[in-house]
Amino acid sequence: MKQFLRIASYLFHPLLMPLLGTLIYYFITPRYIESEVIQLKLVAITIITVLVPLVSFMMLKNMKLVSSMRLEQVHERKAPLIIQCLLLLLILKMVFNPYDSIELYYFFLGILFSSISAFVLTIFKFKVSLHMIAIAGVTFFVVALSAHFGKNLILMLSFLFLVNGWVASSRLEAKAHSPAELTVGFIIGLVPQFIMLSFWL
Repeated sequence: MKQFLRIASYLFHPLLMPLLGTLIYYFITPRYIESEVIQLKLVAITIITVLVPLVSFMMLKNMKLVSSMRLEQVHERKAPLIIQCLLLLLILKMVFNPYDSIELYYFFLGILFSSISAFVLTIFKFKVSLHMIAIAGVTFFVVALSAHFGKNLILMLSFLFLVNGWVASSRLEAKAHSPAELTVGFIIGLVPQFIMLSFWL
């Protein structure tokens, strides 16, 4: 059972959630988008949100600013979150724009605000759950897409809500976070996506 719970922390790692949200969007959107464009966007998102952060982490570790990818100490989260915010700004500037990809643009803008909120909390020495921020943000984005496109995504949403519980249980089992840190993470992931709805829904 412990191994099953811990799998969630890896399958639904925060670095993978922006890519997951993008994949879901391209899977369910009724709009025609050339396959070459989709491939280029996905490659760009993979490089900027997964590969670059991994390389950055290795650099931070060599500089002794972080000790492990778990970022167990609150102060270790500051540099990675700053880097994440800069990379999200790059995505908003170079990959998506509010004219051609309005849903994804505001999805990533919501992620940026969530990341900024997580960084602010580190200043107050509060270790919010980045896992919960990420999966909650994706879940609410899919809820919004379901309403936006008028599609019945009940099976996908049911799975995502189950994943939220799975991830929360995983973090509790690993003693990585308290219930309060998980709850705040869920709220910080959800609220920015909810606020963004007024711009694109």
